[in-house]
Amino acid sequence: MAELRAVAGYAAACAKPATEIFERARPGDRRTRTAIEAAQTFAGGAKRTKAIRDSAWAAHRAFQEARDAGQPAAGEAARAAVAAASAAFLHPLAKATQVLHILGSAAHTARALELEAGDDPTVGNAYIETARDLADPTVTDVLARYPDAPGGRGRVGELLRLLDRSLR
Repeated sequence: MAELRAVAGYAAACAKPATEIFERARPGDRRTRTAIEAAQTFAGGAKRTKAIRDSAWAAHRAFQEARDAGQPAAGEAARAAVAAASAAFLHPLAKATQVLHILGSAAHTARALELEAGDDPTVGNAYIETARDLADPTVTDVLARYPDAPGGRGRVGELLRLLDRSLR
């Protein structure tokens, strides 16, 4: 449980900058903030509850609405929040897709920052360096138990794999 808390805390810290992007585009919508706060609360010692999962689903609906409204940066920001809340449910089976629970919030935040900066890849790459520096030894130890990040997933996948390689 201590490792799950460390991973969730890392994911929440990585997703935190995404909240501002989302809320600028969708003022008054707190679903991403709620999901990130749920992950932070769990990381701080609270029980892993259905409320965390529910906040992830709500953030996913926020992603869909932002996407449908033509707000790609806000959509990626919402996906960062989904990944942060989902980190509390990292599965111990060593599958590459589980790496998304560990590093997905950082990759989606990096992409949201890129899109907000006019699709500038240097902004995303710089955030990946920040996310690398946020990872503590527990996060890197947990990551090492899983296969390398999966292929595909477009630019978010590229950012995910960049972070994955830098932490191993």
